[in-house]
Amino acid sequence: MNPRPDVLYPDVSDDVRENRAGRGSHRVLTVAGGCFWCLDAVYRRIRGITAVESGYTGGAWPDPDYETVCSGRTGHAEAVRVGFDESVISADLVLDIFFTGHDPTTLNRQGHDVGTQYRSALFAADAEDEALFRAAIERNQDNWDAPIVTTIEPASRWYPAEWYHQDFYTNRPEVGYCHVIITPKLAKVRQRYSAWLVEPQAGTPLT
Repeated sequence: MNPRPDVLYPDVSDDVRENRAGRGSHRVLTVAGGCFWCLDAVYRRIRGITAVESGYTGGAWPDPDYETVCSGRTGHAEAVRVGFDESVISADLVLDIFFTGHDPTTLNRQGHDVGTQYRSALFAADAEDEALFRAAIERNQDNWDAPIVTTIEPASRWYPAEWYHQDFYTNRPEVGYCHVIITPKLAKVRQRYSAWLVEPQAGTPLT
């Protein structure tokens, strides 16, 4: 499966232009790659990341919660919003880390987590995001033998996950999932991007 070819956007609105002009070097991307605990843990340990929030997006069910999303009925993906300072870390590198921190070649699953809620996806707010995402997929394909199946989807309403899902790896280190699933993913990121690793950051709220 190739990234969706039909994700089209109108011309960038005045509101978006104003937001870009006023954001300075700060940017936010929304990405999904399996259980959000994993990418949350990865990005909190990367230099230049200013905020990370786990949540749900990409579905039509109103006000989803963890239980309904895990049922697979809502259409939402478990995702993270990643805020970062582009004067420190580029959007390209943020996405390269995304393609290292999960397996983008398995459709609707990461390991034993199976369902559309665990899909590999990038959520584009506009044509600029879409172009960025397509370039990242093409650039990272060389690192995988199988085709990347990450979808590019239009950004939709964001629902923050429950408080106990935020920074789960740091707050619940005794949970077996952290040892068996998250720690190996962090080790892979560390192997490739050790120069970018820092102590986990609480970050600032996303706006």
